[in-house]
Amino acid sequence: MKRVLVTGATGFIGDYVVKTLISQGFAVTATSSSLEKATQKDWFKEVTYIPLDLKSQDESVNYYEYFNSPDIIIHLAWEGLPNYKSLFHFEENLPRHYSFLKNLVINGATDITVVGTCFEYGMQDGELLETMPALPDNPYGLAKETLRKQLVELKKFYPFSLKWPRLFYMYGVGQNPKSLFSQLDVAINRGDEVFNMSGGEQIRDFLPVDEIASNIKTIALQKQIEGIINCGSGIPKTVKDLVEEYLAERNANIKLNLGFYPYPDYEPMHFWGNIEKFNKIKGIKY
Repeated sequence: MKRVLVTGATGFIGDYVVKTLISQGFAVTATSSSLEKATQKDWFKEVTYIPLDLKSQDESVNYYEYFNSPDIIIHLAWEGLPNYKSLFHFEENLPRHYSFLKNLVINGATDITVVGTCFEYGMQDGELLETMPALPDNPYGLAKETLRKQLVELKKFYPFSLKWPRLFYMYGVGQNPKSLFSQLDVAINRGDEVFNMSGGEQIRDFLPVDEIASNIKTIALQKQIEGIINCGSGIPKTVKDLVEEYLAERNANIKLNLGFYPYPDYEPMHFWGNIEKFNKIKGIKY
């Protein structure tokens, strides 16, 4: 039985990835910075949980052995979100995460999946392909793209498999309370008559978080396709349409106050992922 290490296991995506792996019979080693938070997860007793705060990592420790020499590593950990504009991402987070991943590699890790972000594409508009240049326009996107480049260089000295799913947008239970759908849920549950939002004409690529988690698992377990892999729906849709569909699913009668908030200045108006590469992966048996 393959053992999979999941970092950031108690985060929004990590929680779903761990559940997905357990449901399919994988032996999971889970880690995060908070043991207390981990004990509240329904999967806690079904995994080997080993806490680690990357701020306090020790370079003298062999973290590959520390985490029971996993066959596959899915690195989801990343602090400081959703503040995409904070310099913290490349001043503090980037060196910590590179140091940790390098430690795993030089001590024996051979199969690593690290989640990236659609923000690595920057302000490019329209359908985004993995072959397009990365032009990050905020500190979060810059830190992620820099980490990817560092790992590509590391591969020249320590060969290992590197898969880099670039995540687009997601929603689901457990999401950050500041997110659009979390705020919409609060408004619905409170019985609000009006929901304030942007103009809603921006085009995005959304998937439920459980599908994102399943896609990450699929990418991580296969060995044939590496590198950047767009991880989204591949379906362009306006935010207004997405919200209206969600309201219909919830059978909620609430008026949308469009244009109340300005459009974000850290992302283009229209973008979605081309997922042909991922569709090829779905046909691979592992």
